[in-house]
Amino acid sequence: MRIIRIGLDTSKHVFQIHGVDENETPALRRQLRRSEVAKFFAKLPPTRIGLEACGASHHWARRLRGLGHEVLLMPPQYIKPYVKRGKNDAIDAEAICEAMSRPTMRFVTVKSAENQAALMMLGVRDLLVKQRTMLINAIRGHAAEFGVTAAKGSKQVVELLQRLADDAEVPALAREMIGVMAAQLDAVEAKLKAIEARLMAWHRQNQTSQCLATIPGIGPIGGVSFALRVSDPKAFRSARHFAAWVGITPRENSTGGKQRLGKISREGDEGLRRLLVLGATAVIQQADKGRQGKKGRARPWLSKLLARKPKKVAAVALANKMARIIWAMMVSGETYRQPQEA
Repeated sequence: MRIIRIGLDTSKHVFQIHGVDENETPALRRQLRRSEVAKFFAKLPPTRIGLEACGASHHWARRLRGLGHEVLLMPPQYIKPYVKRGKNDAIDAEAICEAMSRPTMRFVTVKSAENQAALMMLGVRDLLVKQRTMLINAIRGHAAEFGVTAAKGSKQVVELLQRLADDAEVPALAREMIGVMAAQLDAVEAKLKAIEARLMAWHRQNQTSQCLATIPGIGPIGGVSFALRVSDPKAFRSARHFAAWVGITPRENSTGGKQRLGKISREGDEGLRRLLVLGATAVIQQADKGRQGKKGRARPWLSKLLARKPKKVAAVALANKMARIIWAMMVSGETYRQPQEA
């Protein structure tokens, strides 16, 4: 009996295995503790192993590949249709084993340990930005309770803190508690600057990131994000497939020969989609300044789009176009060329 395919359902402590032989007959069903997984597969002849793509799956993929096995990662939403009924570890492992056998199945590229470490910089930066926003909102909220307010923007917090310190009507205990939050805000700001310096250093050393940063609305952070999160752009058949993966294409609900397109699907990487929409919004703001005689000028197609569509709709359309440009540049290795004016 030869095992040709194994579905491996991972968890924190218990792993479930489902394997089939040449006749597609279940030949291996077993539950393993985490400490037993490497020992079990080290004794097994090289075979194909499928896992559900998640944070820890890349670690196990690298570990199992080191033992001589072929490891494939699949998105969870592509595995779910193969779950017959109910849900437990054994059923999930069987669904993984079945899904990886499909000829049209799409797989996730296994990330290297260095790539995951670099991605942590983006994750830590996002966390620090959220913490900074929470602290600023908390300081503003507590200051407003004593009638002290300031204009919007993180740069106005320094002025707000100074006014609180000089206002004798604010109780000393309130000033002390706000001072605790201000100290925490300073610490977060210092850590955020250090992380962004590391990101910029990585950006200057990566050719793909530098190339993508030349696209209007992308910038260094966007270039680093796409360079790290899209490790194999050639895995996408076309620019539209890439845009669909980001979740920036319309959701389709067509039947009977009638095409029905709805709102964008919002599937895929939420962080990349957010960067694209924010970048497109910035480009549109510069286009508005161009119409008012300031710097920036809208492309002809963008000007026509803004004339008949709301700005938010135009931003999503521009984000879609930016995603396709990013894919084309990553695949071809070419630099960004400004479109010729009509």
